[in-house]
Amino acid sequence: MIAIASDHAGRVLKLDIMKLLDSLGLPYEDFGCHSDDSCDYPQFAVAAATAVSDGRCERGLLFCGTGIGISIAANKVKGIRCACCSDVYSAILSREHNDANMLALGARVVGAGLAEKIVREWLSASIDDKNPRHLKRIGQIAALEC
Repeated sequence: MIAIASDHAGRVLKLDIMKLLDSLGLPYEDFGCHSDDSCDYPQFAVAAATAVSDGRCERGLLFCGTGIGISIAANKVKGIRCACCSDVYSAILSREHNDANMLALGARVVGAGLAEKIVREWLSASIDDKNPRHLKRIGQIAALEC
């Protein structure tokens, strides 16, 4: 299950990505927002991030205007490693090197076509667990959490 959330600025891109997930047969839970009315992203980021952190969802996708604010909010939840990416290469490496369990995209930064490519690649990538330095660094990041 994939947790998915946005604010008003990211809602249309979120809906586009939900169509992609449907076409791939991937289940998801939408944690909001559900309208174009102006809203604050932290509440939606935390709801989705909590679902990933507590294991209800395996990974999460977040959307706001730039992807930055919603990723910062998600990263406040213990156990979350949310990467804000606007290119395919960074998205893949966020999985392979950092085992990112959430991805944030900026609707005002990437278009729907690029966002689809980024999400597809991010979902298919996995941690490079043959390289102990990546696992060591992920452990060091986890040790920083309060």
